[in-house]
Amino acid sequence: MSEELQLHEQGEKIFVSIRLRPLQDKARNRICDWECANNDTIVFKNSLPERSMFPAAYTFDRVFDSESNTIQVYEEGAKHIALSVLEASIFAYGQTSSGKTYTMRGITEYAVSDIYDCIERQEERDFVVKFCAMEIYNEAVRDLLSPDSYPLRVLDDPERGTVVEKLTEVVLRDRDHLHELLTICEAQRQIGETALNETSSRSHQILRLTIESSAREYAGAGNSSILAASVNFVDLAGSERASQTSAAGTRLKEGCHINRSLLTLGTVIRKLSKGRTGHVPYRDSKLTRILQNALGGNARTAIICTMSPERIHVEQSRNTLLFAKCAREVRTNAQVNLIMSDKALVKQLQRELARLEKEMRSLGSASVKGDTAGVLREKEKLIGQ
Repeated sequence: MSEELQLHEQGEKIFVSIRLRPLQDKARNRICDWECANNDTIVFKNSLPERSMFPAAYTFDRVFDSESNTIQVYEEGAKHIALSVLEASIFAYGQTSSGKTYTMRGITEYAVSDIYDCIERQEERDFVVKFCAMEIYNEAVRDLLSPDSYPLRVLDDPERGTVVEKLTEVVLRDRDHLHELLTICEAQRQIGETALNETSSRSHQILRLTIESSAREYAGAGNSSILAASVNFVDLAGSERASQTSAAGTRLKEGCHINRSLLTLGTVIRKLSKGRTGHVPYRDSKLTRILQNALGGNARTAIICTMSPERIHVEQSRNTLLFAKCAREVRTNAQVNLIMSDKALVKQLQRELARLEKEMRSLGSASVKGDTAGVLREKEKLIGQ
């Protein structure tokens, strides 16, 4: 069996990286338990007896220390996923106040810039870029591009899979238009203050960029399809402990919903890491149901797990690493998405017929009668197609 066929049957692993955030000013005197040994290994360096059961080292596809900037994280941990002409998803996962939103904001910005640079270089194809955005707040899905705050229904479509009903999708004019919409999403998203974070994200945010392209010139019926690719930028709310965040009332309710959906996400990842033999509880959470394709279907996926190095977060840091370890064993099977568009085919055929008719009018001499007959046959063949 060839190596390519084996890869297709086995699928592709999720690309998992770890980002260690710098110490905050108010935590400069705190003890740190984690350090990056090299580019793919993070080490637990504390030797306290009660931590003796912890593994000494964890290995991933890429590990970024506290000195790494966001563009480096994007270039080495997400760019190859974002620019694939496939279904792609990039996640930020980690405990509250570990730098997820900061990381995803930068990665989204760099990815959008690279995507538009690629589009501008492809002169032989026409592109349509669409954008939609949603958040999952207290297990309710809300459209971030709509002023209405009513919850949207999550439905199963036989062709498209899981879809969010009545979600606004905007056709973008240019990259500046997208930046305007990203600003609106940031303003609309639910945030709140906790003891650990003044601007804590209280919802999971999913931004989706869909790129459709078609050849400008007709190249045969077999090449008249539209290529469709999409990139999901997923900024998960952080797991949190009420004892650390001092959460009460609304904040406590939000934290419970966040932790419950992240627990379901962890369960799905663990099930998928062991293969697809048993039931995978995608439907136990709106988050996992919407992202089912990204987690175990037709997609290429990168997960960036962020960590706080302080000792007070050691339990949650370890949980983050265990999640990342399971995620690294999950395999997806990304394939190019082709949309057979009748309108696009008819349009291209009309262009080709117009070209052939122009050529026929220019053929006036008897010496080219044989060629004219060939052109007529080609025209009849195209009409038949």
